[in-house]
Amino acid sequence: MRKSVCLLPTLGVVAAFVFVSTRVSARATGLMYEVDDAPAVPVVIVPGARVRDGRPMRMLRRRLEVAVALMRDGRAQAVLVSGDANGTSGDEIAAMIGFLVEHGVSRERIVADPYGLDTYDTARRAVDTYGVRRAAIATQAFHLPRAVALCRRVGIEVVGIRAVNDVRLRTRLRNLAREFVLSRPKAFLELHFPRDPQVTTPPDDRLAEILAGLEHGAVAAGPSGS
Repeated sequence: MRKSVCLLPTLGVVAAFVFVSTRVSARATGLMYEVDDAPAVPVVIVPGARVRDGRPMRMLRRRLEVAVALMRDGRAQAVLVSGDANGTSGDEIAAMIGFLVEHGVSRERIVADPYGLDTYDTARRAVDTYGVRRAAIATQAFHLPRAVALCRRVGIEVVGIRAVNDVRLRTRLRNLAREFVLSRPKAFLELHFPRDPQVTTPPDDRLAEILAGLEHGAVAAGPSGS
């Protein structure tokens, strides 16, 4: 009996985490796709992640590969890379732009947000600063429900696209633990108590100009299928 009583607080904590995670994930139901099945959108958002020696590490590369595929197929017209230009591992923005350009995406069709310091800020600044109203967001499956939920909360008509998650098992387990113990409870609060992003900057019309320029043939085409 005593052991059962001692277990009750632990079970309560576990139940709370399950409840929070389920509520966050529910907001993304039916809105997540594999890259081959993703619908066309004006812009694909790529959240930042760790870099090494100025280049994206595997997790970030996989997200960027989704953007390259959408641009190549004509299912996205522009890319918004959003991360920390002063990140602890390096400049995420420069690394992302470099990768995209190396893989054939025109620099003229990439917009960079150097203040996407977390997923909520990426979503909120996409709307407030860059005027995004409809988009895809590309990230790994463990992160995708939260990313989609937060984008919807700030007013983006969004679909999520699963990036490959082929990191080492130890890294995968660490990411899952952080997602369910820290990130989803934080997102749950942000969904119910929206906040301003950590950095606010004046509106930036570059994305709108890119999309308008495409309509009039004034912006370079995306990667070819070759």
